[in-house]
Amino acid sequence: MIFGPRNQIVGLDIGSRAIKAAEAVETKKGWELKKFGSVEIEPGAVEEGVIKNPDVLSNAINQLFDLYNIKKKNVAISIGGYSVIVKNINVQKMPEEQLVESLSFEAEQYIPFDINDVNIDFQMLGENEQNPNQMGVMLVAAKKDMINDYINLIDSAQLNLCIIDIDAFALQNIYEVNYGEQGANVALIDIGASKTSVNILKGNTSVFLRDVSLGCTQINERIASIANCSLAEAEVLRQQEAPDKISPENLTQVFSSVVNDWCDEIGRALDFFKSTNPDEEMKHIVLSGGGANIKEFRELLAMQTSAEVNVINPFESFSIGNNQLDDAYLKQIAPQAAIAMGLALRRVDDK
Repeated sequence: MIFGPRNQIVGLDIGSRAIKAAEAVETKKGWELKKFGSVEIEPGAVEEGVIKNPDVLSNAINQLFDLYNIKKKNVAISIGGYSVIVKNINVQKMPEEQLVESLSFEAEQYIPFDINDVNIDFQMLGENEQNPNQMGVMLVAAKKDMINDYINLIDSAQLNLCIIDIDAFALQNIYEVNYGEQGANVALIDIGASKTSVNILKGNTSVFLRDVSLGCTQINERIASIANCSLAEAEVLRQQEAPDKISPENLTQVFSSVVNDWCDEIGRALDFFKSTNPDEEMKHIVLSGGGANIKEFRELLAMQTSAEVNVINPFESFSIGNNQLDDAYLKQIAPQAAIAMGLALRRVDDK
């Protein structure tokens, strides 16, 4: 299906250290990338998905749209972290209208928040394989105050918020567009600045999802402690080949310690999945986010999980419809661009 311009949307990924925007269009020949850009934000403006400094974020969004000449106002954003709960549950078979009516009662036993403090949505997954009288439902709940903060942020940036997605689902969307449905289980792991999400797919269905408070900020914090500098300076030191305020030995030790923590936490998530799905093997892991660029992490994760570990390229099946989009830049930014690109696939009238 080809969508008209009025139905197109800008994917806006509001992270803890950067905001990314992507604009794509579906044509007769497939998907085409029209615009992509990113601006950094100061540490602390967003913490674990919670907005702490809306003025800084609003200004950064406006700067991003101006810098990359993005004219469209309709946007899709995504959320994650501990204020968002995603669970696959089984309920008695019933029509969708009846499920809507009974959802609050069904959800209350699975959500660790007051049911009056959350917004609830769901996706019907079909008949339960073990019990034909039941059906699977993906339950999504997010705290109302968090949702309201994002709505107010987009309003203050003078944009039109059309969709609020979940980080892991946006990542799943862009993975499927680029790589199609895989026969074996696939773990999509996004390592951001302060949050890591694990989404395990069986076919095109998410069967396990978990967010943990781990990310590249851990590296910056340890560098800052050793080098006695700010987090912003630590970010620069982390990316330098020969930093002057921290020795190569200390820098190597920091990276090794942090990526070991990441692998241990991811390993626990995969072990939990395997304990509830003993016949399922995990052969393929796809990484995204800033942490995906760390070679030592990729190698250690592959060794500890005995799985093939690759880094996503969200631009894989996209033609480039803008000569200002440099190939080298897109290659460099690719792992961090995945969520914004997944959001850019959405359309104004999506559910």
